[in-house]
Amino acid sequence: MKIALLHYHLKPGGVTTVVLHQAQALLEAGDEVLVLSGEEPAASLAWENIPVKVIPELHYDQWRPAKGRDLAAAVLEAVKPVWNRADVIVVHNPLIRKNGALLAALKELGRGECLLLQNHDLAEDFRPDVYAGEEYPENCHYAVINSRDYAFLLAAGLKREGLHLIPNEVSPVTADPGLERSRYLYPVRGIRRKNLGEILLLSLFVPEGKTIAVTQPPTTGRDTAVYRRWKELAAELELPVEFEAGTGTGFSRVLGSAAAVVTTSIKEGFGFSFLEPWTAGLAVAGRRIGYVCVDFEEAGLRFDAFYDSINLPSCETTKDYPEQFQNRLEQAVLGLYAAFGREIPAAIGAMIKDRYFASSLPDFGAMDEPMQEDFIRRAAEDRGLRGGLAEINPFLNGFSEWAPDPSLIEANRAAVLSSYSRERIAKTLRESCRAAVSPVVQSISRSKLLELFLDPSRISLIGITK
Repeated sequence: MKIALLHYHLKPGGVTTVVLHQAQALLEAGDEVLVLSGEEPAASLAWENIPVKVIPELHYDQWRPAKGRDLAAAVLEAVKPVWNRADVIVVHNPLIRKNGALLAALKELGRGECLLLQNHDLAEDFRPDVYAGEEYPENCHYAVINSRDYAFLLAAGLKREGLHLIPNEVSPVTADPGLERSRYLYPVRGIRRKNLGEILLLSLFVPEGKTIAVTQPPTTGRDTAVYRRWKELAAELELPVEFEAGTGTGFSRVLGSAAAVVTTSIKEGFGFSFLEPWTAGLAVAGRRIGYVCVDFEEAGLRFDAFYDSINLPSCETTKDYPEQFQNRLEQAVLGLYAAFGREIPAAIGAMIKDRYFASSLPDFGAMDEPMQEDFIRRAAEDRGLRGGLAEINPFLNGFSEWAPDPSLIEANRAAVLSSYSRERIAKTLRESCRAAVSPVVQSISRSKLLELFLDPSRISLIGITK
C-alpha cells in the first residue's frame, strides 16, 4: 500500500517517535511510505531513509483561520509527485486543536481520500485549551491507542468497523551495569499530571539510604511553577527526593542507578513508563491507572506492586478534607464545562452534590496541590499520622522492605517484547490501513464524548489543564 503519515511536526517527543516507528515498520513490511510534516524533522539519522515532505501550512498554529481547502490542496500537492495519490492518509492527533485549519482540511480531503485519524490524546480528556469549536470529520476511519478511548468513541457514535485500536510499539531500553542502585527512579518530566506530590508522600516510607529521583523538569511555564513548589517543599522538609536526576546524563546510565522504577501518574495516553523499564530488567511499582493497565494485563503483564489509590485516615487532620474536596471539585467541573463552551448536564451536577463527595475522604491522588501539600507537611511531622496512613494502605510499609521479584521481571519483559514488538504492532497498523479503504458511515457525538470523560467520580484535580 501507499501510506502517508501526517503530523504537525517531527520534533523529539512521544507522537513523533510513534510516527517514526510506524514509518520504519511499514517500510520493513514492504509498504510505501511518505511522511507529511509541518516542519523539517529534527536532526537524526533515524529519518535518513524515510521520505519526508514539509507542508508549512501544517505546523502548529492554533488560531490559524480555518482555510481548510488551502491546507487540503497543499497535502494533495505534496503527495502528487510521489504517487499521484495515497491509498490511505494516517493523521496523528487530528482532534487536538494545534492547527486551526486541520479539521476543515480533513473534511475536504475526506471527500476523495481514505483517512485514518489516529488519536493519541483527546481534548475532552480535561484539555479545553485544545478543544475544537467545530464538529469532527464524519464517514472516515478512526484509531485510538487504548481500550478506554475505544469504548468511549464507540459509545459516542462510532462503529466497530470504522474504529481501530492501534497500540504503540515499545522499543527495548537498557540499564548500564555495575552502578550503585540506590534510587527508586521516576523517569518522567515533572508535569502536573505526573502527580509529584505523591512522590514526596512515598518518600516518607523509602528505606534508609535510598531516594526517589525524578529525571527531568517540565518545559512549560504552567507546569514549572508547580514543579518548583514541590522542589522547595522537599528541601524544606528534608525529604529523600532528587530532582533533574537525568539532566545531562544518558538514559541507560540513569536506569543503571535504579533499584526499581516508580510511577505516580494519574493520567496517561498509552503508558510507556509501565512497559519500558521491564525490558531493561527493572521492576515497576506505584499507582495503577486502570484504563491503561487493563490493556497491559490482557497482554500478560502483572503489576503486583501497584496500588489503586492512597486512602487517607479519618482523623483531626483530614476532617475538613471531604467538604474542601467537594467544593473544589464542583468549581473545577463547572469551570471545565464553561471552558468547553457547554452547560453542565443535570446528571453531572447531581453527582457532584451527592453525599458521597461531601462525606467520603478523597484519594490522595485526586486532591489538588494545596491539599496534597497540607497533608504531606502534617504527615512528615506526625509519626502517628504516618502510622495511620500505612495502616489503611499496607503497601506503604511494604514499600520500605520491597524487593523486586526476578521471575516477575523476566515474565513481564517477555510479555512486553512479545505483545508490543514492531512485528506485532505493524501487523495491527497494516490491517487498520487496509480496513480504512472501505467506506464507513459514522460520526462522533461531541457532547456524549465530553460527558464520558468529565465523570466526576474519575476526576483528579491535578489532571485538569489550567
